[in-house]
Amino acid sequence: MDDKQPTCTVTFLPANKSIKVKNKTSLIKSAQKAGLHINASCGGAGVCGKCRVLLEQGTLEGGKSEKLSAEEYKSGYRQACIAEVIEDITVRIPEESGRQKGGLGTEIPLRHHARMHIFEINDLKKAGIFYPPVEKLCLELARPTTHDNRADLGRLIQGLADQRNKHRITTSLPVMKKIRRTLREKDFLVTVTLENPVNDKSKTHLLNIQPGKWDHRNFGIAVDIGTTTIYGVLIDLNSGKVLAKDSCYNPQMSYGEDVIARIIYAEKPKGLAMMQELVVDAMNKIIENVLKNSTPTDDSGYGVIKRDEINSITIAGNTTMTHLLLELEPDNIRRSPYVPVSTFFPPLRAADLNLALPSHCVVLLFPAISSYVGGDIVAGVMGSGMYRTELLTLFIDVGTNAEIVIGNKEWLACAACSAGPAFEGGGITHGMRAVEGAISDFSLNPATLEPMNVTEGNKAPLGICGSGLLIIVATLFENGVLNQSGKFNDIDSPRIREGRSGKEYVLAWQDECAADHDIVLNEVDIDNFIRAKAAIFAGISTLLAQVGLEISDLEQIILAGGFGSYIDLDSAMTVGLLPEVDPEKIVYVGNGSLMGAWMSELSNHIRQDVVKVVRKMTSFELSEVADFKDHYVASIFLPHTDLSLFPKAIKRNRHGYSQ
Repeated sequence: MDDKQPTCTVTFLPANKSIKVKNKTSLIKSAQKAGLHINASCGGAGVCGKCRVLLEQGTLEGGKSEKLSAEEYKSGYRQACIAEVIEDITVRIPEESGRQKGGLGTEIPLRHHARMHIFEINDLKKAGIFYPPVEKLCLELARPTTHDNRADLGRLIQGLADQRNKHRITTSLPVMKKIRRTLREKDFLVTVTLENPVNDKSKTHLLNIQPGKWDHRNFGIAVDIGTTTIYGVLIDLNSGKVLAKDSCYNPQMSYGEDVIARIIYAEKPKGLAMMQELVVDAMNKIIENVLKNSTPTDDSGYGVIKRDEINSITIAGNTTMTHLLLELEPDNIRRSPYVPVSTFFPPLRAADLNLALPSHCVVLLFPAISSYVGGDIVAGVMGSGMYRTELLTLFIDVGTNAEIVIGNKEWLACAACSAGPAFEGGGITHGMRAVEGAISDFSLNPATLEPMNVTEGNKAPLGICGSGLLIIVATLFENGVLNQSGKFNDIDSPRIREGRSGKEYVLAWQDECAADHDIVLNEVDIDNFIRAKAAIFAGISTLLAQVGLEISDLEQIILAGGFGSYIDLDSAMTVGLLPEVDPEKIVYVGNGSLMGAWMSELSNHIRQDVVKVVRKMTSFELSEVADFKDHYVASIFLPHTDLSLFPKAIKRNRHGYSQ
């Protein structure tokens, strides 16, 4: 918990459990953190009226709705989903709100969460490697005289050599056309934008020239092109500070949810051009949004950041996404022997890709390893620091395509498998991204099967995001609602019914949510989830076997990806998504691909290390490994056919195992 954030103590009676939470935390989330269940279908809309509690001491902000009479409110009753903690309080669970009628009589198994690895700019500065690939320098040049009538470009180059120790300069015709006017506009006081090569600090490329002093304004963008989602951040290259963030679904999803479907579409006439246009349009919208959202509302001193002040953009994506962005034919990526057009990509200009950025803006792309282990994974390995550790590490990027890396500073082996979009909300009847209204946490009263839905933003439920899907499936399985095959057991409950896609569990009724229908999880959704988790666990098992290791040999697990950032470890092990290891061994890095791109925007040293990492990484094509299919078939159960791999999951399951 952030020490700078005010905290409050919430005590729940009669359980006599206390928990510290941040100021303005909802009471329902406080209960969830304390390991207590509140019946609450509406997720924070205040319409189901099932989460009433009695405030005995202190003050809550909110908590009143039409479900509470004036007399009840005056007596101290509050609705937990819409009440926020603003000071130390004591809350009592009324006698009538026992286990059978719903309330806080049911405890939630305490969960484990991994340590979060946070990238700190100061780490780069302390290591002496804070050296962006694009920098801006202010020069005050000598004015021409009859005794010094050197050409304008020669004068500029000499100034760079004398004042900044830059001796070997290249430039372009568009820049040369600006030099005469620019030098004289502010009496030979100019700011130059330079692209610095990775290996030689004395050599540079002159990208742009501006009149006057502008070296304090140098901005870049880092982008992660995911198969399902595209993320972007705007960065101050002088300080390393992130000024704005944005994301959107990858619009290529309309032509296929996985890379194979998109490759097939790209093989059609004009298909490749369409794929390129879609991703560029999405990136341009992100660029527009981060520039708009960076407009300061305080005295930060940035002022409005203009588009022509963006000098570099670093992009990480899997091999297919990178090929489609560059309009390189991806045909052979999906055909044995799986040969991409290229795995290394030279620096480009934004205009080459039709990005809505200035013509001088440099585009830097992460290299790939193979057809199915791309630049996003290389970026994640760099961002997480895996390539510098002595610990035997398993790195997993959980997304539409799950990529796996095993190794340490001495050696690295990698593989990829197609998990599908389930972990990012795709392919699920009521799946969605982790935005406001998405059910992201869940618990169950085992006696009544009444849910507690916790949503993003504490809003009425609109759908289910990836982290919520994982917890829902794990909780239903632990409580005997689901069997090992992911099918609903024969249980009499209004929450379980026949639907259009087999049996389904009703998470929220229509009048309790923001959707125009009940929000449900059905057996087809669960089957899609199980197949996705099975692909990942089979990939891990296969790669470990290929390098002669076992799960017990692992000293560290690093989780990356949008879904991986929010993963509940006990749930992940309960369903067989992750190997069952000590939670202390597991670290989150969030969006590792975006983190690596961000770091590379700030450090040429990291860009130099990228080349070394790519050369030492051995890639395995799982489709060519005979054992992969066997591992996959063994994994399409909850948690696995070999229960000896998951002894703690067996203990957590309250109703035994049945298929």
